[in-house]
Amino acid sequence: MEEFQSISVVKVNSNNRYCISVVWAKQKFRFYNGLAIGSHAKPNALPVSERKRAFDALLVQFMKAIRLGWSPFNDWSMRLSRPITDNILVSALELKLKTKYSYHYEKKLRWIVACIQAQIGSKPITPKLIAEFVNDTKWTPAMRENLKRHLLSLEPQLREFGYKGTASKMINKSKVEEALHKPISNLELVLEEIRAFNENLYLCVLLIYSCLLRPHREIRLLTWGDFNENLDTVSLSGSMTKGKRNRVLPIQPTLQALLMKKRSHQIQPDVNIFSGTPQPYAMDYFNGLWRRFKNQSNIMEPGVTLYSFRHTAAIQVYITSGSLHKLQTVMGHSSMLVSLTYLRGLDTPTINQMDLPQI
Repeated sequence: MEEFQSISVVKVNSNNRYCISVVWAKQKFRFYNGLAIGSHAKPNALPVSERKRAFDALLVQFMKAIRLGWSPFNDWSMRLSRPITDNILVSALELKLKTKYSYHYEKKLRWIVACIQAQIGSKPITPKLIAEFVNDTKWTPAMRENLKRHLLSLEPQLREFGYKGTASKMINKSKVEEALHKPISNLELVLEEIRAFNENLYLCVLLIYSCLLRPHREIRLLTWGDFNENLDTVSLSGSMTKGKRNRVLPIQPTLQALLMKKRSHQIQPDVNIFSGTPQPYAMDYFNGLWRRFKNQSNIMEPGVTLYSFRHTAAIQVYITSGSLHKLQTVMGHSSMLVSLTYLRGLDTPTINQMDLPQI
C-alpha cells in the first residue's frame, strides 16, 4: 500500500474501450477487467454507452482490493467465488446515486438500504434475502410494492459487484387498493384563506392550480429568469422537472398581476421568487407552511394536501378539454399511459352516459 501512487479510468482508443490504470512503485499497470482482483466485471463487453459507468464501478472495487492488501503483483482470480467488497449494497447504492435523482427518491432508497442491512447483518446480499425482506408481513401491500420497485431498480448496480439473479419472481404480488383523489369543493374560500395567511404559500398554490406545476422542486426553485419579461410565460428546463422534459406554460392574468406586484422593482434573473435571494428555501419549506396553515384553518377539508390543487386542476382540464393528450401535456407526464393511470385516481369519470348501454 505504501508504494501505491494513483489509480484512474483511462480511455484506451477511439473504439470507446477503457481500462483501469494503476501507478505502483513508479510502474504503470493496465487492467481491462476485474479478473486480477477476483471480480467478474468485464466492462468492455458491455454496450458502449454503459462502459464508462461500469469502469467507474470497477475502480471502486480496485480501491477496496488495494485497502485489503492487493497489489498489481498479486493474482486474486481464485477469489471469483466471493466479492472483494465487504458491503456491496452500499457500493451499489453509491454507484446508482452518481446519477442525479430527486431528493425524496434518494432519501427513500438510502432508508431502504439501511433497513435491509439491519435485517441481514453480515450476510452477503442475494435475491432470496431481498425477497424475504420485501415479503415480510409487517409491510402493507402498498409499502411492499414500493420496496419492490426501489430494490429491483438497484439490481443492475448490484450485479456489477458480483450479485447474480433477480428477486422479481420471488416477491409475492400484492394488490394495492387505489386511492381516490377528490377535488377541493370550496376552492375559492380556501384560496382566500391562504391569501390572508401567507403570500408565498398563496403564490405556490396558484402556480400549482393554474400551471399544474409540482410544489417542492418545480415551484420552489423558480427564479425570475424562468419567466419572460412580461411575466405571462414560465419556462422550465428538463433539469427542473420530474419528467426531465422542458415545459413552457402560459401565466393567467390573475397570477401575472400577483407576480408583477411581487417583482415591484428590477430583480436579477438568478434571484428566487420566494426567498428573494439566489439561494432557494429548504426542500420542506412549503410542507412547513402548509402544515401551519392547516392547523389554524377553519374550513379545510380532511385529507387535502398541496397536491390536491394539482388533482383539482387536472380534473378541470380533462372535463373542459376531454383530451388525454392535452392532460398529458399540461401535467408534464412522460407518456399517455402515465396520464391514464393518474386520471384513474381522480374523482372524474373517463366514460360518459352515452358510452354505456341505454335503458
